[in-house]
Amino acid sequence: MKLTDLKGIGPKTEQRFHALGIHSPEELVHYYPRTYLTYPALVHIAELKEGETQAFTGALDRNASIANVNGLRMTTVYARDMSGKLRLTWFNAPYLNSMLKAGTVFVFYGKVSAWKNSLRMNQPKIYTLAEYQKKIGTLEPVYGQTKGLSNLTIQKAVRQALQSIGQMGSEMKPLGEDFVPLEIRYNRKLMDLREALFKIHFPESFTEYQDARRRFAYDELFLFALALAEKKKTRDHAASSYIIGRHAEVDQFLKGLPYELTRGQQEAIRTIREDLSGGFVMNRLLQGDVGSGKTIVAMTAMLEAAFSGYQSALMAPTELLAVQHFEALSKIIKENHFDFHVVLVTGALSVKQKQEAYRKIRNHEVDFIIGTHALFQEKIEFHELALVITDEQHRFGVNQRKELSDKGSQPHVLAMSATPIPRTLAMLLYADMQVSLIRERPANRLPIKNAVVHAEDRKKAYKFLYDEIRKGRQAYVICPMVEANDMLELENVTDYTSTLRRIFPGEIRIELLHGKMKPAEKDEIMHRFLQHEVDILVSTTVVEVGVDVPNATVMMVENAERFGLAQLHQLRGRVGRSGYQSYCIFVDTQNSKTSKERLSILAGSNDGFYIAEQDLKLRGPGDIFGIRQSGALNFSIADVYEDKDVLKQASEDAMYVLKSDPELKAAEHVLLGKRLSEYLEQSYTL
Repeated sequence: MKLTDLKGIGPKTEQRFHALGIHSPEELVHYYPRTYLTYPALVHIAELKEGETQAFTGALDRNASIANVNGLRMTTVYARDMSGKLRLTWFNAPYLNSMLKAGTVFVFYGKVSAWKNSLRMNQPKIYTLAEYQKKIGTLEPVYGQTKGLSNLTIQKAVRQALQSIGQMGSEMKPLGEDFVPLEIRYNRKLMDLREALFKIHFPESFTEYQDARRRFAYDELFLFALALAEKKKTRDHAASSYIIGRHAEVDQFLKGLPYELTRGQQEAIRTIREDLSGGFVMNRLLQGDVGSGKTIVAMTAMLEAAFSGYQSALMAPTELLAVQHFEALSKIIKENHFDFHVVLVTGALSVKQKQEAYRKIRNHEVDFIIGTHALFQEKIEFHELALVITDEQHRFGVNQRKELSDKGSQPHVLAMSATPIPRTLAMLLYADMQVSLIRERPANRLPIKNAVVHAEDRKKAYKFLYDEIRKGRQAYVICPMVEANDMLELENVTDYTSTLRRIFPGEIRIELLHGKMKPAEKDEIMHRFLQHEVDILVSTTVVEVGVDVPNATVMMVENAERFGLAQLHQLRGRVGRSGYQSYCIFVDTQNSKTSKERLSILAGSNDGFYIAEQDLKLRGPGDIFGIRQSGALNFSIADVYEDKDVLKQASEDAMYVLKSDPELKAAEHVLLGKRLSEYLEQSYTL
């Protein structure tokens, strides 16, 4: 079945769905809402609170007036009830003029903000009293959108798709079988799969949403736990073919560093050296806060391997980050006069360059191989690959990392991650790995100065950005959306870039970056930012993991209240990468008691592990009204912070199933075995 088989979807609309990665009704029903609108009970105007999204019934004082403001047409009315009056404004909505007449009564629903010495609502939605009363207490799904595809269009398409696969009609084809064994579904009180699929999109109550979301989160975490266990089986107590000893030359290199290693770095180097020389295959995670100095630890391990006569490979998630590692290692070799050679392997190499690189690797003419996913191409043959390192390991799929490891004869594995996971979760997520933690920041890094500001303070923030740029520095501005969303009043990269270009002088170079761009385009923009050919980079969270730009000293995050604390800390880690004083500005557009409490934690601490623990405490089950972010892993719906209890249950159930049926051959586990194989083959991240 095709998308065009659904009513109202023609070829043009189908292409817009393709832009969201949706190519069939089956994919459409698994395109989960990113958040939900709630419709609270009506209040009086006097009960409205700044920063809250509320609704009231009011009669209009007079007809709407229209004025030109900064090139935009602004429609204004005043609504009254028995307790007071409120100013209401809309931009570029002249069609409302015929509707908003003196004496008419409507329900106005929107976010309350300060205006002079009173309150106002900007862009409120308008309903009749009867229409709004039907919505009170319901949840309305809000989907990620693209240009030309409204939230309403997606909603209608999802309803039809659900009908077409049997959720809402008895004559439609079935959805498919449930891979979670019946015994587990019963014991864990999991919602029926078909019912959950409908309720995740159109819950009639908050409880229904929670139950449906828990079902899909469990499915993802159950498969994840099974995959972890499978990986652990092949790793435990595996004898190593590569005994990598400690070398005096490496000790001398560490002593000659222009800075002193932190305690965490020293301890990580010590344990990694013990692993490499212990006779068993190392499988270790090096977890360090942003800017904690993990790279020098990894390169120390690579040097030990080289002095033992072996090759090592470091795989980075982006070409630009791979280049940065290549340049750093080349500098170490040159400055210390080591007789080693390093090669860079990325998709950007020409055919001739690739063939030459492959030849050098095969003949062991190079000791260090740095690259992207291109490292596990079939044509690459390593010669005694003893150590495999993955940077930002959660950005690679299981299958990708396994393919690289399979290039050698069970090489030692070191995975690096800057995502701060609380210890209680790390024990479950990385059950198959030994974990080294680096908590401190290098001594030459100044603590980042933080500020939480309101939307009204943007002009001051822009002036601060401008002052830093005039000093020769650079800045990031983060927005939660790529394009405008007709259901969410959130800043988006496209419009924000245009706004900044109007506000700042012409000589300030401003570019945008987001995840919908092609990889080569993203790399090109980041390279220009790194080379200081861009002053302000307006981006989505795609820069959360990226290259070091030491000259960038300001990180400004719009709609900061919409992100998880751990993700905000990751974003903040893009600055403070040099000896320059760096700053992070969190723009709290909600300005509510809850948002102030959350963001004050970030403003008061730069410790990622502390922040992750606080995030875990503050974010309870059902924290759905922000933009979901999974932190460490790219799940569709599960969240390792919010779903910590579900993860624990799924891990226990996975162990129970594998203990009773290790090969998943029993009749009740055949479908599960098939689904697990597909999961591993599709490079899901671990």
